[in-house]
Amino acid sequence: MINKLLDNRIIRLFVDFFGIMIGAVIAAFAIEEFLVPCTILDGGVVGIGIMINNLTGVPLSVLTVAFNIPFLIIGTRKMGKMFIVKSAFAMAIFSAFLEVFAPLKNATNEHLLAVCFGGVLLGVGVGLVIKFGGCLDGTETVAILLNKKFKFPVGKVVLIFNIFIFIVAGFLFGFDRAMYSLLTYFITSKVLDIVENGMEQTKAAMIITNDAKEISTQIFNRLGRTVTIMEGEGLVSGKKVVLYCVLTRFEIHELKEIIKDIDSSAFIAVSDVSEIIGTHIKKSGTLNSSEQK
Repeated sequence: MINKLLDNRIIRLFVDFFGIMIGAVIAAFAIEEFLVPCTILDGGVVGIGIMINNLTGVPLSVLTVAFNIPFLIIGTRKMGKMFIVKSAFAMAIFSAFLEVFAPLKNATNEHLLAVCFGGVLLGVGVGLVIKFGGCLDGTETVAILLNKKFKFPVGKVVLIFNIFIFIVAGFLFGFDRAMYSLLTYFITSKVLDIVENGMEQTKAAMIITNDAKEISTQIFNRLGRTVTIMEGEGLVSGKKVVLYCVLTRFEIHELKEIIKDIDSSAFIAVSDVSEIIGTHIKKSGTLNSSEQK
């Protein structure tokens, strides 16, 4: 039984890292073959790297690694070891393939084609990385930390940061480039929504299980989320315990891992949450809004 559990976990990790690798390669291709040749910026650390690359000639791969390291260090204690390992792996693959794709002929020099196809491919790549439990940009790590501490929405924090980058790009390269970059960002976000299934929305998870105590304890310890425990009864299965919790899109993958490790037969329903009203008790013991009581 233990060996089977270990084998399943190893297989899941292999699938996760393979998915992250594919996503990072696709994102690197989108950046180097579509966006960089037309001086169209991505958001976050990569966007800053593209600006500096255009001004100084320093390789984008080097800049990406250098700028992301501080964010990984900041997130090490707060985000969980596996999240940091997966994110570091994604960033390493991404940077390596930026170097691989840099010498190749550009896919297009038409700005509108670069915006559309570059934005779609970048959304697919980043979406795959997030779907399998990692992230490509250090600014997302900071946004997640702010969300955990102050409940600032992750998507809005990233958007504000990126708008600032695009404004700076407008002064440096012309506001037509800034507008192209902003359009690319919106296309990328929409595609990422589709790939990751609800990028910007808070999620609600309902879990029907026979191991409610262990699962709820692990959710609290590993995600810092409190859980509502309810009694239920199945038409066929009889008495059951139902757990309900609200969490972010970045935590869905970890939630699945927790449940798979404890009760692989559990039934899970994950849905979008359009609005949350009320207060909750966080792991720290302080009252905050936007989380389950």
